[in-house]
Formats: sequence, C-alpha cells, structure tokens
Amino acid sequence: MRQRVRDGAHGGNGRGHEVGRVREHAMLAALRRPKQRRVDVEESLEELAGLATAAGASVGERVIQERPAATPSLYFGSGKVEEMAEAARTGGVNLFISDDPLSPIQERNLSESLGIKVIDRTALILDIFAQRARSAEGKLQVELAQLTYLLPRLVGQWKHLERLGGGIGTRGPGETQLESDRRVIRQRVQKLKRELEGVQAHRRLQRASRRRAGVPIVALVGYTNAGKTTLLNRLTGSHLTAADQLFVTLDPAARLVERPGRRPFILTDTVGFIRKLPHELVAAFRATLEELTEADVLVHVVDASQGALEEHMAAVDSLLRELEVAADRPTVLALNKVDRLDEAHAAAVLAGRRSAVALSAATGEGVETLLDAIEKALPVSGAVTLRIPHGDGAALALCYERGRVLTRADTPGHVTLEVELAGPALAALGAYRVERVLD
Repeated sequence: MRQRVRDGAHGGNGRGHEVGRVREHAMLAALRRPKQRRVDVEESLEELAGLATAAGASVGERVIQERPAATPSLYFGSGKVEEMAEAARTGGVNLFISDDPLSPIQERNLSESLGIKVIDRTALILDIFAQRARSAEGKLQVELAQLTYLLPRLVGQWKHLERLGGGIGTRGPGETQLESDRRVIRQRVQKLKRELEGVQAHRRLQRASRRRAGVPIVALVGYTNAGKTTLLNRLTGSHLTAADQLFVTLDPAARLVERPGRRPFILTDTVGFIRKLPHELVAAFRATLEELTEADVLVHVVDASQGALEEHMAAVDSLLRELEVAADRPTVLALNKVDRLDEAHAAAVLAGRRSAVALSAATGEGVETLLDAIEKALPVSGAVTLRIPHGDGAALALCYERGRVLTRADTPGHVTLEVELAGPALAALGAYRVERVLD
C-alpha cells in the first residue's frame, strides 16, 4: 500500500509527494500452556490484534501453539516456526508479533528463522505510546521506556559490528559501535530519569496545592478504552479527546467537579491499564501514575459490554498493587457502556455486584447515581490537633501531603498542628492526637 505523506508534517516545504511505504502485514502468535484456558489465550490474541491495528498494521494469520513450556532459543517449537515461516512467505507477512515477551536472543533467532521483523507485545505497546505521546512529559516517559527496552537488544542490532572474543589482535584504544551505543543510551537514560524526577517534584507541588485548597481528589482508573475520558468529559463539561481506541489518553488531566448541593471534588484521569503492561512503561510512567496514590477515592471504570471484564478488572487491581496504591482506599465500581447491553445481559453483569453503579458516560444514564456513590465514599474531614515529635518527619510530611494544615506551632521537641485529615491518614496519626493544644 502506498501512503501519501506531507513534507510539512516532517519539517519540509509543504509539497505533497508519494513515498513508497509498505503497510506492515502482521502474523500474531501465542503459546498456550497446559494450565491456560484456550479462551483466555484467544482473548489476549484478539486484544493483540487491536493493538496491532492501532499501531497501523493489518492483521493476517493468528497462531496458537500448545506447549508445556517455551523453548529457550525460539520461544516457539522449531517445527511450528518452520510452518509459520512458510505461511509468512505465502501470505505476504512482513511482521511477526508475539503476544508474550521475548528475550533478545529469542527475538533475534526468530527473526533469522522467519526472515521478517519480529517484535513482542511490549515493543508494540511502546510503539503505540510513542505515536500517541503529545506532551513533553509524555514524550520523556515514552523515550525512557523505549531506551530501557532497547538496551539489552543492542547486541542483535549491532551483531555485524561487534568484536567477538578478546586477546591478541582485538585490543585497541577505540570503542566498538556496540559499546558506544550502550554508553550513549545509558547517558540518555540517566538524563531522562533526572528530568522525570523534576516532573515528579512538580507534580508533588501541584498535589500539595490541591491539598491546601481542601478539595478532595477522585481518580479514574480502569482498563484502556473503558470510557474514563468520556466520563470525565460528562462530569466536568470538558472536551478532552475521547475515542473508541486503545490508549487515547496518555497525559493526565485534572478537572473540578461542581454540582449544586454536592461537595466539589477534583477528578483526575490518566493512562489506561492493560494485561501484560510492560514493566518499562510502569516504571517510566510512575511520575504520572503517582496521581493515584494521592487520591481520596478511586473510581474503577469497567467496560460492561466487554466479555473479558473479569480479566480486565484483575489486570487493573494487579497494577494498583504494583503501584502500592493502598488496598483500603475507598473504591467505586462503575460499570460503563450499559447502553450497549440488553436488559438480561445488564442484569447478568450486575449480579453479585450490588455496590456497583451501572452507567453510560456516552448518554448520561446513571451519572447521578455515580455522583451519589462518590459522595458517600468521600472522606469526612474534620480538624484535629496533633503533637508530633521533631524526629518523626514522616508523620509531619503525611500531614502536609494527605491533609490540610490550618495552623502550626513549633516548640522545643514537638510541632503542634491543627490539620484536616480523614481516612487512613488520620488513623495512622492517631497516637499523636490531643484534645487541646499543649504548651
């Protein structure tokens, strides 16, 4: 397929011209172990197809091989690899995507055996993030994730330039291309980490400012394409980009929700989760995902029309644990997109989930019920007096990070604060609570 691109989009003179670019035609493959249900592997492969399409590829054959374990050299069995190589040649496939992570050696060996480019789910997700990143912060985080993923794979890319072995005839003052690239990438990674530390510091200041304002924070979490941004737009009147696509939102957003007769709160939205989310992305996006750790209430948005909703919910819960978001954080389960279900299906989805809220962010159905649930989950704040020893800096920091400090008096050995706190933070500091200000 030929695709027209504009010079202006790449810094040219704006004159359009044809660039011969062959659209990538992908073969997808996964292993099924004995303890895995075939339907789960098929659903994961279907999701991989959605990711490949989102990245701009067309999807052809899908392969599932049943094996007790992966092979160390090729991941798939050698016989199956030969079959896939023949299918790739006859089907015009020029890209192979593994649903499971591949080691650098497996990736290189598979590419040589198949005669086409080979990537895994991690590389595919990183590519989508690179395409969708718009803000400077988002681009920093994506680049860090990509470089972290790339570093151990350099050997395969520079195999033709690497000096093998050692000893006589191989020693010299110069660097090999491989060593040079490793050094440059490591330096860039360190620079990106320093810049993202600045982002984290800035976000901490923003959160502290919100705390001082005394407005509670509610964070939307959920699987990618669950409808979080559409819900934020519905509740706040915003017009953030929302689409029926994977990973439309990469950059966090925070908006004030004000409704007559209700407590105002700040609603935040951030990147959606997915099964097998690359660890490189979790680490790189920690500055963004830290927004969740400061929320008073989480709203877990689930696509109720999705057949794999249980697996999606489990993936979100797993990542929240990895981010060390408190398990006792009040959470509202919002079953979104019920407008796509008939009554019987909706009843089946709601069965056993009495506390869940059924809604449609697209039509507005159930939104007021969701606001009622959020209102009940918001912490009841009240001013308390705490007398904290100077040596307990963590307790003092908690007051400023999770509460609203009204007054402060420093005395020898102690700091006396009047602070608005609620929930787990108040319980954690209960030992320092006093009924009146002490001298």
